[in-house]
Amino acid sequence: SQTLSYMIQFISPPHQPAPPPDTNLPPQVCDLDFGLCFLFVGGLFSRGAFSEVVLAQEKQTGRRFAVKCVSKRALKGKESSVENEIAVLRRIQHDNIVALEDIYETVDHLYLVMQLVSGGELFDRIVEKGFYTEKDASSLIRQVLDAVNYLHRMGIVHRDLKPENLLYFNSQDESKIMISDFGLSKMEVSGDVMSTACGTPGYVAPEVLAQKPYSRAVDCWSIGVIAYILLCGYPPFYDENDSKLFQQILRTRLLFPAKDFIRSLMEKDPIRRFSCEQALTHPCLTSADVAPSTGADLSRPQQSSPAETKRRSRRRRRRSRRRRRRSRRRRRRSRRRRRSSRRRTHHSDEEKVPLTTQDPGPFCWLRPLTVS
Repeated sequence: SQTLSYMIQFISPPHQPAPPPDTNLPPQVCDLDFGLCFLFVGGLFSRGAFSEVVLAQEKQTGRRFAVKCVSKRALKGKESSVENEIAVLRRIQHDNIVALEDIYETVDHLYLVMQLVSGGELFDRIVEKGFYTEKDASSLIRQVLDAVNYLHRMGIVHRDLKPENLLYFNSQDESKIMISDFGLSKMEVSGDVMSTACGTPGYVAPEVLAQKPYSRAVDCWSIGVIAYILLCGYPPFYDENDSKLFQQILRTRLLFPAKDFIRSLMEKDPIRRFSCEQALTHPCLTSADVAPSTGADLSRPQQSSPAETKRRSRRRRRRSRRRRRRSRRRRRRSRRRRRSSRRRTHHSDEEKVPLTTQDPGPFCWLRPLTVS
């Protein structure tokens, strides 16, 4: 019904609870009876499989919220996913996470009243800018790591971190980043093992694709992919075919050889992979506070020890020796080809003598017989 998209009830502590709906009335009339405090005033923010996010305004105060309208009819059989999202959002409160203000349920719909963030998706900013400077990228990644570290301390794994789920609080360039969409999130329980294959292709960790039990380290992998995209302007793994894309992720072969910070977050072994706490103490993020004008280099190591310098020089010498060997082998092959071509040319110029006039020789029995 068109009228359903303009009215919504908002229940909060200062307001009196609304009377129970009359179930004898049609569903749309029941929904209209609860449109006392809120009014839809804007267009559609986003649309999912069984929900829509729209802009609503509180009549009494004029405050605006983003309301996620979930259709019970479309949700039938998948109620556990929304229940899990609500349970997670009720537990968390962080400056870089979109907050759940209130929940209301009607006969046909479930309304989640969320904090309004109007700056748009990080994905759109990446498309607009192309790539981020090291200073801006380090500031943004630090906010994401701080929020995800808070989630991990609360025993919550997001499992779907990507630029589309990172929203700017407002349209300013210095706006803070907000994490949204906890539809695939999971609360860790002692003795419970996560093994469900979920996430977005391109951001999912190798252990998920390998169908192995995984932990909160999958979020750290996704943050590493996001940091790679921020600096390079393109993803570390890409293919139009999902199966080939998954093979690239399982092999962990990057399009660009990222090092140090990003490599530590995108470590194939989840045990050796950086946690959020370890990543927050990395020099590429902490040095941004000391020298904010220069920023931090996320793709190269900050300092090289003497032992590392020696290892690099040995690797360079080995690569040089291998190149010289390959060059010598190529020259030898080219000389052999030239010699063989000369021999073929010499034989082709000789006068061909019929087999019957040739000297049979000692091995004439090996030659084919000609029948005249």
